[in-house]
Amino acid sequence: MLTSFPDNFLWGGAIAANQCEGAYLEGGKGLSIQDIMPEGVVGSISDEPLDSNLKLVGIDFYHRYAEDIRLFAEMGFKTLRFSIAWSRIFPNGDESEPNEAGLEYYDRVIDECLSHGIEPLVTLSHYETPLHLARKYDGWRSRKMVGFFENYCRTVFERYKGKVRYWLTFNEINAIVHFPLMGGGILTPKEELSKQDIYQAAHHEFIASAKAVKLAHEIMPDARVGCMVLGVVNYPMTPAPDDMIASMERNSELMLFTDVQVRGKYPTYSKKLFRDLGVKIVMEDGDSELLENTVDFISFSYYMSKCTASDITRYEKGRGNLTSGVRNPYLPETEWGWQIDPQGLRYLCNYYYDRYQKPLFVVENGLGVVDVLVEENGTITVNDDYRIKYLNDHLIELGKAIEDGVEVLGYTSWGCIDLVSASTAELSKRYGFIYVDRNNDGTGTLERYKKKSFNWYKEVISTNGASLK
Repeated sequence: MLTSFPDNFLWGGAIAANQCEGAYLEGGKGLSIQDIMPEGVVGSISDEPLDSNLKLVGIDFYHRYAEDIRLFAEMGFKTLRFSIAWSRIFPNGDESEPNEAGLEYYDRVIDECLSHGIEPLVTLSHYETPLHLARKYDGWRSRKMVGFFENYCRTVFERYKGKVRYWLTFNEINAIVHFPLMGGGILTPKEELSKQDIYQAAHHEFIASAKAVKLAHEIMPDARVGCMVLGVVNYPMTPAPDDMIASMERNSELMLFTDVQVRGKYPTYSKKLFRDLGVKIVMEDGDSELLENTVDFISFSYYMSKCTASDITRYEKGRGNLTSGVRNPYLPETEWGWQIDPQGLRYLCNYYYDRYQKPLFVVENGLGVVDVLVEENGTITVNDDYRIKYLNDHLIELGKAIEDGVEVLGYTSWGCIDLVSASTAELSKRYGFIYVDRNNDGTGTLERYKKKSFNWYKEVISTNGASLK
């Protein structure tokens, strides 16, 4: 029996505006890049929103938030991670005055959470750059984005101070290297971008994140602001020294994004990395001082580990979340080829904490599979024992990391209610404890049904992890 989770551990779930809200033009909202990405990150973009884009309706959280938050409260959530859609607050992204209807919407969402004793954990930018900024400035390739983001942050910090204590700046900020449109609102095709373009855009996001931290601490002294990175473990494929060095280098590329935001400066190894990539970061006066506004904690997603080698062509390539490496022959994988490695979560927690000695927050972890509704004793449900096993095994390893001495603030399971997949824009790839009756062709009633995992997670929370086995 695990007793390692602290008494104030923040159990909960995570969602994102563009994947669940829908109502893409209601309440004065402007378009975001997601509104022209009908096939997710893997497909082509459209000139205008298409009916085939499931995100335009999502799961209708915009209208059903109160019902859904009540279900989260029934599970016992201590926190809910959600994002604010920038284009609800500033429809084009570069206006001087905000859209009051958008602010009022998040007033209602936040108040609903608080009424149930649920701590809001708000992501400021979750893959939903306003489309106007992407079209006019090519997203974060432009330094002007820093000022627009600062204005947006100041607006929501002033509005929600006293109600929201936990904030995240950019969701999976390191994803910009692999997916510049989703991660950086960059419309120029990736194949036309240089490494200089991509890492310069990342620098603009680093500066914007640092400004957000500085602003938050000025406006809300009690607030805690975290970075958020795509967490991946890179195992060497073999103990051959060349593979060990390859693993070290891949891990360094990932750690660059936490090093800058947690330590407040570019690490020494970035000199070689940038030299090898032909990158020379253009710094403006004051950038070095700005970066010293470091985050209060490190949050990350964890879905899978991967292997790497000095010569990856010798091995079978793995599939998975945003980045893929060499397939690990010792691990099972999901229907979408994501390799399941609960121990990797313990490893990554120790890796981060040993490196930074700052609190961690696991803000995404979950299993995306095709669920089937069944009727049992007059109740419609999903017998998702596979999801229970996946989450149980990961939480066991998270508990072991805490026993190792790692400080972990909380855990928010990804897609605590079914939503549209970011990678493939499908609804059939389900993560939730709550089934939403909507299909890939857009049909369905949008009714909500509790899966078997709903009551399992409720017990995990009520026992503070003691029910895990």
